[in-house]
Amino acid sequence: MMKLPQHPMAPITDPQLPSGADWGFQLKWDGVRMLSRIEDGRIQLFSRHMDDKTLLYPEAVELLKQHASHHPPLLLDGEAVMFDLVKQRPDFSQVLQRERTRSATANIRGRENSHFIYVLFDLLHWNGQDYRPLPYSERHRKLSELFPEKHPQLFVTDLFADGPSLWQWVETNHWEGVVSKRLSSPYREGKHHKDWLKKKTAQVYDVTFVGFLIREGRVASLVMVKDGLMFGRVSLGLDAAAKMKLMAYGKQHERNEPLWPKAQLPPEMKRETILWLNKPLTGTVTGLEVTAAGQLRHPKLVRIHDSEI
Repeated sequence: MMKLPQHPMAPITDPQLPSGADWGFQLKWDGVRMLSRIEDGRIQLFSRHMDDKTLLYPEAVELLKQHASHHPPLLLDGEAVMFDLVKQRPDFSQVLQRERTRSATANIRGRENSHFIYVLFDLLHWNGQDYRPLPYSERHRKLSELFPEKHPQLFVTDLFADGPSLWQWVETNHWEGVVSKRLSSPYREGKHHKDWLKKKTAQVYDVTFVGFLIREGRVASLVMVKDGLMFGRVSLGLDAAAKMKLMAYGKQHERNEPLWPKAQLPPEMKRETILWLNKPLTGTVTGLEVTAAGQLRHPKLVRIHDSEI
């Protein structure tokens, strides 16, 4: 049986795009990591932690069936993505909801306007040969030979030579970022390398503020919810005047019962005093990424929409 990596190769955050002929550039697909092992007619899917995800993504199994019956053993690396057909970009919240519910049939809001995609970007093993020691350019070339057609839901992500142009496209179209890959590099597990780098855009989200974290009698941060799920908290972007207005609003619209019991709150909120609102506010925030736990990293408040604040 083909050996799985203990830790899939992962890109390292870098605010700069590298330059030089030994670098290629790819879109950063906003989904969850998914490896697939196709052997003896059997298809298995694995997360970045090597948890079995085969039952959770039946679409990927169906898409890979033809390769299970017509090809020698394969070990692939890629990303499971839910693609928003209206916005024309991945929607991580839909994948996250499936991951959280652990159900392939989760009632995902907006699903009628989206579809599943399995984006392939690396080849680890094929036909008895371990491809991991080979340069990335060779692995990507062979992967493209094995999957030459761009099926709407299964394809090999493109490899571009012009990083700045791709970054400009990403910013214009509000995608997540760019992954830069050293073309001569082998597949190195984890992040013990400088061969895969990621540069990310600030993402914009419309959220609902359902409560305030209170410290020393003042508003310290806002508790965010997106698509009915806890999204973290934000304090950056709040000034003293806004905090005073929010405190007055909170006293006027305080909820008697909490929206979530402490046991269901993120660890960093369990020890906090939270004023829950019976009349939530809406607003816009930015952040760098959504964690696997569904929390927005490095959030910043752009504005509160409600006229009362």
